[in-house]
Amino acid sequence: MSNTHVHDHTTSDAIYPFDARGVAKRFRHAAIFGALDALNAGETMRFVNDHDPIPLLHQMQARYGDGVEIVYRRREAAGVVIDFVKR
Repeated sequence: MSNTHVHDHTTSDAIYPFDARGVAKRFRHAAIFGALDALNAGETMRFVNDHDPIPLLHQMQARYGDGVEIVYRRREAAGVVIDFVKR
């Protein structure tokens, strides 16, 4: 069985989806940090969640400082979409 979806790491404008709603809560932050650590400079992780992850954003600021840009794409009571851009 082959995987026909291949990520192209040769461009810096790649966007990779991360839907936190499908990850068990006790594993979420570790999975998110692992995904961010795997990004190359210029790549984006498009994060989807059912709530605004304020504690996570504070942890990200402490861990990455200016190394990750946080851009809200959608911010509603029903959930958020945030782009995390690796610098």
